Amino acid sequence: MPSELTPAELTLLGLLVERPRHGYELEEVITARGMREWTEIGFSSIYYLLGKLRDRGLVVEVDPSPSGRGKARKVFGPTEDGRRACARAAEAAVTELQPVFPRVLVGLANQPVIPPERLRAALAHRAASVAEKIAELRATVAAQPHAPRFARAIFDYSLAQLTAEQHWLAAYRAELTESPDQEDGGT
Repeated sequence: MPSELTPAELTLLGLLVERPRHGYELEEVITARGMREWTEIGFSSIYYLLGKLRDRGLVVEVDPSPSGRGKARKVFGPTEDGRRACARAAEAAVTELQPVFPRVLVGLANQPVIPPERLRAALAHRAASVAEKIAELRATVAAQPHAPRFARAIFDYSLAQLTAEQHWLAAYRAELTESPDQEDGGT
């Protein structure tokens, strides 16, 4: 449906429902909360998305905030329609189970064509990357001890997913080590 909000639009609208902000401040919050880990919002697309939300009547320009350079920045805030659309879309995002398409599953589905030593190396590399991402995420969380509860919930969810993958990787790598003859898919 064309009236649905994309994840990027919903994310920006939600940040504006928290409080009115200008584009640069939106960028700062997106970066600080690690939002690019779970939604596609590039710095260059923030104003484009704000324009789309404005054109749909979901946000409006509110009192400009003076920057230190004398030029007022455009500050956007939600309209009442924007608040309602944000609430509906956020509730649907929490309620509805949507399929995800992780590339790792495509790789595993084609595992029989990967030479065993390269498969073990790829899994070891992935395990190291997951451990590194967990450390980065924990550092981000530690740097924001007063983050709102909903922001902490996002970090907790991401950590839980990464930790689950870390456990799965360890078990699968051990299984491959114990039964290397099964690496070809067992056919």
